[in-house]
Amino acid sequence: MAPMDQQLFMPYSTTFVLSAVFAIAFVVILRLKRRNPLGLPYPPGPRLLPFVGNAFDINPTEPYLTYADWGRQYGGIVYSSLLGQDFIIINSEKVARELVDQRSTNYSDRPIIATNKLFGMDFNTGLLPYGDEWRLHRKLFHRSFRSEAAATYHELHLRKAHQLVLDLLNEPFEVERHVKIFSASVILAATYGYEVKPHNDPVVVALEELVDILAQVMSPEQAALLTAFPFLEHFPAWFPGASFKRSAPHCQDLVVQVKDVPFDFTKKNVVDGTAATSMVSFLLSQGGGDESSGHEQSIRDAAATVFIAGFETTFSTLHTFVLAMLLHPEVQARAQAEIDSVTGGTRFPEFEDRTFLPYVDAVFRETMRWHVVAPLSLPHATTESDTYNGYFIPKGAIVVTNIWAMSQDENRYEDPKLFLPERHLTKDGKLVDEPITGTPPFGFGRRICPGRFVAEDSVWVAIVSVLAALRIANARDSEGREIPATESFTTGVAVRPQPFLCSTTIRSAKIQKQMEESRRACIRQDC
Repeated sequence: MAPMDQQLFMPYSTTFVLSAVFAIAFVVILRLKRRNPLGLPYPPGPRLLPFVGNAFDINPTEPYLTYADWGRQYGGIVYSSLLGQDFIIINSEKVARELVDQRSTNYSDRPIIATNKLFGMDFNTGLLPYGDEWRLHRKLFHRSFRSEAAATYHELHLRKAHQLVLDLLNEPFEVERHVKIFSASVILAATYGYEVKPHNDPVVVALEELVDILAQVMSPEQAALLTAFPFLEHFPAWFPGASFKRSAPHCQDLVVQVKDVPFDFTKKNVVDGTAATSMVSFLLSQGGGDESSGHEQSIRDAAATVFIAGFETTFSTLHTFVLAMLLHPEVQARAQAEIDSVTGGTRFPEFEDRTFLPYVDAVFRETMRWHVVAPLSLPHATTESDTYNGYFIPKGAIVVTNIWAMSQDENRYEDPKLFLPERHLTKDGKLVDEPITGTPPFGFGRRICPGRFVAEDSVWVAIVSVLAALRIANARDSEGREIPATESFTTGVAVRPQPFLCSTTIRSAKIQKQMEESRRACIRQDC
């Protein structure tokens, strides 16, 4: 091109580029204006990089720590973006109550997370979008696990708790395995009437493996990568960023086992007339094919949700409790003194004794607060755009309730890292006037845990039974030296203590006799 032609062309070229830039900017501004017609600011938050947003700022294994740091810097509600996805981080219980509870119609949806279907978990009630199928599941839960029905399972919970105590006494070095078996067996029995084999039960083995996989892959932060780059799903497993494809097919197989084996067992027993009382037997006997009582597939899916979610939360909470008693013998001694004052140290406590055991309840609450099982719970999503305190919350935003930050709130809990059950008691020694099932670990709004009443009872009776019967102490090596435990926890969607050792001794010969008689009776009844 001649020099003169270049001079003539350059102004037109520059004008074209500038026009294109202004046109794109106009379109973006117009879309933002439609999305946010009042032009309100987003909640405060960290500086965003183009496209990736805050992808490089988040602790990938413990994102709740990053979010809590942002909360201390920016406040109870924080805006973030990850690979183009809006995130609203709620670090304050007050904000969560005002939004997720009081505006539940707009905050009850779930985000579309690609890993849910990829790993075979899109059936899960907790992950379903807010719609008809979710409502049907909730009706099924309400019929089986509402507060009035919780007492139906008391005898079951007591029996399983006494077996847990016997197992811990006979094999204290296997504390993790015993707590896992208790957690799986109490939920399988309540949900399906299925009795767990003491060793290598195939359903429990499949469930343990499934939960371990899900704990590492189901976070919205990791799912955002697949959402932003959906083509990764079609890449081979060895390709960088597509490693999830190695575990996804196996996870789907495990889901099928966990969903179908116990359900088919119960269905057969219902037909034969030999089914034990359980959620599934009750719902099937009421007419599984009738839409008013839930069709069979919905019952199958809802029951599997109870099993998977209930196992992890029960196991992690009780495992944390044992560790807390090991690290805080003064708390253990005070709780045991309270129990002895009610039972005389000669029997296991019953559910009727609970109101006379406020310190034991405080230990339960502090266990849940000290190291919450699901630090970020399950993410919510906004159905429509919203405003809060002058801030704009966009439609389709992922709303993360940082339960960990709420449980470690220094404005509410003095020295929150310490294990102090008395923080849940009034000055005159009474339990604070707040139901445990209404605390943040059980969730918010319409997505609150539907099995919370039955779950609460099963954990409480396990805690009080262990305290009544056993003294938990450090294990000793072959030379008699103590093996100290440490306050060390795993990471992921759900957290639990790292493996530790302990020793147990019986506190009462009468309780031991009661426990063994109960076990012999159970063997005779094949339970």
